[in-house]
Amino acid sequence: MTDQQTILQNLGFDSLTDMQRDMGARGLKPGGVVLLSPTGSGKTLAYLLPLVKLIRPELDTLQAVVVVPTRELATQSEDILKQMKCGVRSMSLYGGRPAMQEHRALREVKPQVVFATPGRLLDHVNKENLNARGAQLLVIDEFDKCLELGFQAEMEEVTTRLPRPARCWLMSATDAPAIPDFMAHVALSFDKADYLPAIGEAAPEQRIAVHQVMSPEKDKLNTLGYLLTTLKGRPSIVFVAHRESADRIANWLRGEKFAVVCYHGGMEQEVRERSLYRFRNGSANVLVSTDLAARGLDIPEVEAVIHYHLPLKAEEYTHRNGRTARWEARGDIYLITGPQEQLPEFAADARPIEIAQTGPLRPTPPLNTTIYIGRGKQDKLSKGDVLGFLCKKGGLKAGDIGRIDVATHAAYVAVSRKMVNNVLRQVAGEKIKGMKTRIEEARK
Repeated sequence: MTDQQTILQNLGFDSLTDMQRDMGARGLKPGGVVLLSPTGSGKTLAYLLPLVKLIRPELDTLQAVVVVPTRELATQSEDILKQMKCGVRSMSLYGGRPAMQEHRALREVKPQVVFATPGRLLDHVNKENLNARGAQLLVIDEFDKCLELGFQAEMEEVTTRLPRPARCWLMSATDAPAIPDFMAHVALSFDKADYLPAIGEAAPEQRIAVHQVMSPEKDKLNTLGYLLTTLKGRPSIVFVAHRESADRIANWLRGEKFAVVCYHGGMEQEVRERSLYRFRNGSANVLVSTDLAARGLDIPEVEAVIHYHLPLKAEEYTHRNGRTARWEARGDIYLITGPQEQLPEFAADARPIEIAQTGPLRPTPPLNTTIYIGRGKQDKLSKGDVLGFLCKKGGLKAGDIGRIDVATHAAYVAVSRKMVNNVLRQVAGEKIKGMKTRIEEARK
């Protein structure tokens, strides 16, 4: 098993936080742990470090089950485990794709850890596609979110289908609700590790500046455009209240030549994933989203959060703001208020600022753009294959290529905006790993 310092080097970190060290020590002891820590504080790594120490590499059986509320959190958590390069076999399981496809992969991979949404996990257990009887660790990440989304029945059934594991860990970014009685099946008692700030205390918030931007009109589109112009391309998430609003605002910004992507629950999974790829790799510097993006997404480079529609609850405000100032970085929060709007009490610390709201909008284009390759993991395509192909056939150097994401059916690559047209000309008609495929600039 890879040692902890090597794992940290693989992830690009120098050291652990107090919370991560504490969870590492508590997690190795039998029993239950409830870890409460703010969004962006590194809870995923906090539980993965003791998890990998508990895995017996010589066994081909499933040894740990991680339950998550969303498919995005499932795939992102698995990605972090893979980046650790510790030799643990894993799979993410979630709805929106054929269960039979996952069943075939389960037989091939023989995962020692699965990251799964409650419904899909229960489906595989009931069909005996997955034998979880030997799992000695159950992790429920975003525990309160699972309950909020109505997964209690599925979670209860999952726990009854598992023999009592030696360890059960519950993760939350808020003061979690009372632990339901059904959890007594998997842990008689829970040790609480509370890293949430007390009222009036600062945590990540001390690295955040909160601003109020006043719009002269009820429709805040122009004010948003001028604010983004002022931010000069800094990676920003714009939060709205409804899916229709997300589409409308993203389309308007796109028409004004901003590099923007949209993200909400009404989008097809592939389109939603493509939006995240483009935002993460720097090909788009604005993400317009509902509160779906407020939790469970790992995008450490977000520098600004913009509340286009004001949050109704303090909890929503906290989770939205948690998208920035992650991993000791700094961030800015902007609340746009219309002529008749007042700041909610929980955002009363916002300081009014003036921004220029006349003249033309001046979007700052991102440095990168994204190339789409119509082959993915299902075709045995790897990041190394993509890198080699673009260097050999596209004339690029490794330094010209940014983040590479290989999904099930496609791959997405960040390359310099200045180079993309030349690269696409050079790879036109070329095969990747002997396979013909579509290679083009990813849009929208």
